[in-house]
Amino acid sequence: MAETVASETVSRPGRPVAWLHELTLGSPYRSAWRLGSYLIFAVAITSVQIAFLALSTRLATILPLIYHRVCCWLLDLHIEVRGTMSPAKPTLFVCNHSSYLDISVLGSLIPGSFVAKAEVADWPFFGFLAKLQRTVFVDRQRRTTTRRQRDELARRLDAGDNLILFPEGTSNDGNRTLPFRSALFGVAERRDERDPAPRPLTIQPVSLAYVRLNGMPIGRSLRPYVAWYGDMDLFGHLWRVAGLGRITVTVEFHPPVTLDQFASRKGLCEHCQRTVAEGVAAAIGGRRQVVAKSAGGPAPMPAEEAKGYTSALQ
Repeated sequence: MAETVASETVSRPGRPVAWLHELTLGSPYRSAWRLGSYLIFAVAITSVQIAFLALSTRLATILPLIYHRVCCWLLDLHIEVRGTMSPAKPTLFVCNHSSYLDISVLGSLIPGSFVAKAEVADWPFFGFLAKLQRTVFVDRQRRTTTRRQRDELARRLDAGDNLILFPEGTSNDGNRTLPFRSALFGVAERRDERDPAPRPLTIQPVSLAYVRLNGMPIGRSLRPYVAWYGDMDLFGHLWRVAGLGRITVTVEFHPPVTLDQFASRKGLCEHCQRTVAEGVAAAIGGRRQVVAKSAGGPAPMPAEEAKGYTSALQ
């Protein structure tokens, strides 16, 4: 595979690597600058978040948004948002998963906490950061703990917290969407007994796809540069990602649903999986852009201009 994607002078204002002239895959200078800047920023914001959590202030839910937005800026992740994010609180957002980059992409848009596999809690440094964002850790391998984990999810939802779930259970190569596991969708059956008129939980399917690198479509040959799956080394992959140029990410918020619209939890799970898979396939194939153009619709909006974004933060 050729290592050079393009050779041009970078002059876009506000970009963290504007002084670099070579847009190559895996530039060590870009990797060192970005990761060094990230470590300084992460150490500074971590101490602030610890204080916010100790004080139980609402700022503890706002600071992770700032953290993830800065991470996206440092890595030059350009997010295109389609659809409307659910303003309902709480909302369970269910999304496909192909990379650790998904965390910052979704975390920069959605004010909420992630649901992650239990082993993430033990990861050096990143496990600590996950705990600071009040991540809910679940053990998907032990069926005996399913009820307890579902109760923990229900407790957080009853408190009004949005949750972000990756129902595939693991990351994949980004070219497809794996089957969703229905077990954790059981939280959709919860009803807040303290509410005199309990409402069904709002669930919103979300599709996420990495579509362009330096303006060029990301095909199967380039997707391993951003997707992290299998036995890939985390830190080696992160070093390579930090050396890339601009990565364009498409995030599509699909119409929200509730369990009441389906005959069973399994039906809800299958609907969400099918909706997300269709969104990913359309984004990778560029079909969403073709439809919008032929219909005379507006171009995809940058993340900060997405409809419903402000109301979801209130």
